[in-house]
Amino acid sequence: MSLKMKPEILLEVSRVSKVYTEGRLETQVLHKVNLQVFKGEQLAIVGSSGSGKSTLLHIMGTLDSPSEGQVLLEGEDIYGLSNKRQARLRNKDLGFIYQFHHLLPEFSALENVAMPGFIDGRNRQQVLVEAKTLLARVGLEHRLNHTPAEMSGGERQRVAIARALINQPKLVLADEPTGNLDAKSGEDVYVLIKELAQQLGTAFVVVTHDLQLAARMDRQLHMKDGQLSQSDDASVTAHTQTGNHT
Repeated sequence: MSLKMKPEILLEVSRVSKVYTEGRLETQVLHKVNLQVFKGEQLAIVGSSGSGKSTLLHIMGTLDSPSEGQVLLEGEDIYGLSNKRQARLRNKDLGFIYQFHHLLPEFSALENVAMPGFIDGRNRQQVLVEAKTLLARVGLEHRLNHTPAEMSGGERQRVAIARALINQPKLVLADEPTGNLDAKSGEDVYVLIKELAQQLGTAFVVVTHDLQLAARMDRQLHMKDGQLSQSDDASVTAHTQTGNHT
């Protein structure tokens, strides 16, 4: 009988809270959240608007800071790093995919994908070769020299996915990656995430309202009022539709 290997923890969120202060008004968005993300896994976080899921994603990516608690990437507290090292981490170890693709409108698909590699100071020609390969993997080898305005919404989102992967990050954080797409394009994005996670060993954390996407990830968590709970495939829809919290 073979022993099952215990999954390795890539990122750990430990007792993270977030309070926003405006004048005398304090709004607590996250309440002592604990979360482990394992290497190579695909994790979905679902919940209603205002539940805190995007705030949690931003804190995991150093785009926002916690009011208390720790975020550890491979055991290192990312909020103990200098601003320069955090910026390096965002460029090298983390990839980001947004609901609105945030492609640079004046640059081609190839240049958009290559940009994080250029920022990293890598060899320009090598980065361009890698960017072409990634665009081919997402089915856009025929769009290398097209600008975002010349592509469909689904194509732009696939460019954004390729851009997130150009520096071979350990973790990709995706905020509503199918939110602006039709059903067919959304399905294409899901298949792409699944394939790339398996082929590259990259972990994906996806914040989404897309229940079909969430149910097909390796694991689903539900966020309500700034707290996480486990959701199995059958309960994701019920949690989101009824607002019940277990």
